[in-house]
Amino acid sequence: MGRAGAGPTVALCRDGHAFARLRPEWDALQRRCAEATPFQNHAWLESWWLSYAAGGRLRTVLVRLDGRLIAAAPLMLVHRPMPLLVLLGGAISDYGDILVDDEHRDVAIGALADGVRRAAPGAVTDLREVRPGAAAELLYESWRGGRRRLADSVCLELPAAPMTELLQRLPAHRAQRVRAKLRRIDSLKIEDRTVTEDEVPDAMAHLLRLHELQWRGRGVTVEHLRPRFAEHLVRATRRMVREGAADLTEYRRDGEVVAASVALLSGRLTGGYLYGAHPGLRQDKVDVATMLLRHDADAAAASGRRVVSLLRGDEAYKNHWRPEAVANQRLLLAPPGLEPLLRLHTARAAWRDRAASAVNARLPAAQLWRARLNDWRAGLRSP
Repeated sequence: MGRAGAGPTVALCRDGHAFARLRPEWDALQRRCAEATPFQNHAWLESWWLSYAAGGRLRTVLVRLDGRLIAAAPLMLVHRPMPLLVLLGGAISDYGDILVDDEHRDVAIGALADGVRRAAPGAVTDLREVRPGAAAELLYESWRGGRRRLADSVCLELPAAPMTELLQRLPAHRAQRVRAKLRRIDSLKIEDRTVTEDEVPDAMAHLLRLHELQWRGRGVTVEHLRPRFAEHLVRATRRMVREGAADLTEYRRDGEVVAASVALLSGRLTGGYLYGAHPGLRQDKVDVATMLLRHDADAAAASGRRVVSLLRGDEAYKNHWRPEAVANQRLLLAPPGLEPLLRLHTARAAWRDRAASAVNARLPAAQLWRARLNDWRAGLRSP
């Protein structure tokens, strides 16, 4: 796939080894795309491909101008339930997007749209978990053909400010309680320590063990216990720690690791991705979420980032901080002539969303039974 002349050229990457070799120019492009999130990092996407892409066919669209990469759409072709182009990163990524050089948007986006249409002419493009302001919105707005915009997950976000400033967002009585929790953490002499690149494999294994202990009997996410997830996290995090795109932290008490967390970083955003904590901390009345947020918020503020994302989910402990609820989008695109397939896929997606909402609203116990089923599938028992 290509174009002659002085304008942009479009190429299609279909091979995993070729995708791996894109790393230097991909990372440079991500730095020139201000709204990119950590889930567009090459280390994250390549590692995901190695662990999760069974049955997928790589279809990454690349746009260059005078030899410089100015846009990229990390896609793969799947055939269930119909031919679809979907983003690399899948369900374990909280944000999905393409990359477009901020200085070459007008030139890049038309060429990228042409490349996406030609990557799989018989497929609908389904872009999940697109954050407002993302580069994928440019593709959607410029698309010639059928298109639909649906709601996707909600992520909760806070300004990247030190904990002292975040406390000012709270009512006085709640802020007072949080200060008491922080004093409790400090009185127990729980110290945080940043993990180095070489320590990532052992530290991540410990994090995942603590994560399993923390959720045992409360509905662990089965995927978090699978070897492919651990392999992906170790591989991606090790490289991202080296590049300053991830922060893996251990929390120690009397020399013992009692909690660990990994935050993923991009130019403007810190995302608290996964943590594990020993159940004994609850018995010691340690508010683990507050402990982790203090670390991530202080680090984000010191680095000059703008947003601390609590990522997907509206759990009660997140809402205590009065975060902003930011709704991700699902952008569906079809080449001219495939509008019937687009309507079918849109209807199917909307039906699945309504069905899930109805079950949660009408059958609250379903969530408990789902949690118990997840524990059973993971081979866990309640403590």
